[in-house]
Amino acid sequence: MTSPTRPSSADGRLTDVFGAPVADLYETATGPDAPVALTRALQLRSFLALAEEQVARVRDRVRQAMNPERDMNDLSADDLREDAYWLEAALDARNGYRSALDHLLRSMPPVDQPRSVRLSQPTVTTRLPEAVPAPQRAGTARARRP
Repeated sequence: MTSPTRPSSADGRLTDVFGAPVADLYETATGPDAPVALTRALQLRSFLALAEEQVARVRDRVRQAMNPERDMNDLSADDLREDAYWLEAALDARNGYRSALDHLLRSMPPVDQPRSVRLSQPTVTTRLPEAVPAPQRAGTARARRP
């Protein structure tokens, strides 16, 4: 499953903030005039979706290992410790991506609020050099010598 189609826990928030479904947001982000904030938000969302998929995999693996109908001789404390390690790493990654995405979305103005963009164009101030007086004979034709 690719990032645009992999679900994430932030999809609803992204839809609210940007005013379009996630699939449409990915399409918009590929355009030449895509807002930088949208591109960054979707990058974080992709990482978040992947981290959440890893959390779900480890959770399901532990659930399967602890199935009451499973033979107790197949239980391994080492495997469970390893799964706990991977679960902790996946949850840390998920929490980091959620935090970064939340921070990015909080820093954006609301969609319905008009955005005031102030473009200041730099001004260049120069001084022309002072005029140098022309020589006395400037512009007069030279007399021919016989």
